[in-house]
Amino acid sequence: MGSKGGGSNVDEPLDLLRLSLDERIYVKMRGDRELRGKLHAYDQHLNMILGDVEEVITVVEYDEDTYEEHVKMTKRNVEMLYVRGDGVILVSPPLRTT
Repeated sequence: MGSKGGGSNVDEPLDLLRLSLDERIYVKMRGDRELRGKLHAYDQHLNMILGDVEEVITVVEYDEDTYEEHVKMTKRNVEMLYVRGDGVILVSPPLRTT
């Protein structure tokens, strides 16, 4: 894992991750999971090591009698997490102000 060194240009998609190393990022996963954590490492497959992670899992249940949706959100905090890249849908870097 790791990245190419130097510069702050974004020429390739993975450059955005390189610029986000050691910063908090948002990761949307398959299965209605969302992660927010500090990016420690990544590779070309979007496998990532995140630290100080907040995970939010959203489950939507349907009541067959009333046809109502019940949304349940479960949160947990994890000190260190390995994220397998094939489950990643979206990665958002931290907001940058100029």
